[in-house]
Amino acid sequence: MESWEFWVAVAIIFVGAGIVKGVVGMGLPTIAMGLLALKMPPLEAATLLLIPSFVTNAWQLATGPSLRNLWRRMWPMLTAIVVVTLASAGLIVGGHAHIAQAALGLSLAIYATLGLLKIHFKVPPAHEPWIGAFMGAATGVVTGATGINVIPAVPYLQSLDLERDDLIQALGLSFTVSTMAMAAGLLHRGVFTHSTWLLGASLFALVAGFIGMFIGQYLRERMSLETFRRIFQIGLLVLGTYLALEGFAHM
Repeated sequence: MESWEFWVAVAIIFVGAGIVKGVVGMGLPTIAMGLLALKMPPLEAATLLLIPSFVTNAWQLATGPSLRNLWRRMWPMLTAIVVVTLASAGLIVGGHAHIAQAALGLSLAIYATLGLLKIHFKVPPAHEPWIGAFMGAATGVVTGATGINVIPAVPYLQSLDLERDDLIQALGLSFTVSTMAMAAGLLHRGVFTHSTWLLGASLFALVAGFIGMFIGQYLRERMSLETFRRIFQIGLLVLGTYLALEGFAHM
């Protein structure tokens, strides 16, 4: 995994994923995890993603306008994410790599399908605490099993009718908390003691991701956001379907 081909692949994957995040405001961990899973087991991919995911999402979180209000509104969801991710992180650590790959592929495919169909839900404010806790728990299970923290967190947050800047910050808050919980779960299970080289690779991936983000921010001013988003979702659907079929075929 430490050959020059590996480093080139990581650079290309994270620059590409960073471009997506720079254009649409999200998607770096999602697309990077899917592409990395083509070259390594999901556990190693999730470990490699920790630093780039945390730093880019914490940055997105810090630049928003309403952190205190969002925390008050989202704490049931965030608490459930932490508790369930810590409890379920062992799912990706176990020896069932093909199950994790299939679950990852299904998560990506579902996420892309919801985006392509433009399916939106609306949650009444009075029901946010218990629905948010349920969605947080479901997100924790998916995160612990696949390393992907977008399902069902993103559709749920989109259902809250937040202003654009608030939604971007809410996504950053959810992703940051999920990443921290996943890192704690993997640390508790001793993953880093066996994969210390991946932490160095994660720092390298962070640099590549930021380069991609700056390119994406430049492109965002010069292209159709809706067209780019649709291409991104179609690509994610194809990638997710392929990963799911490969995972099921080897189970």
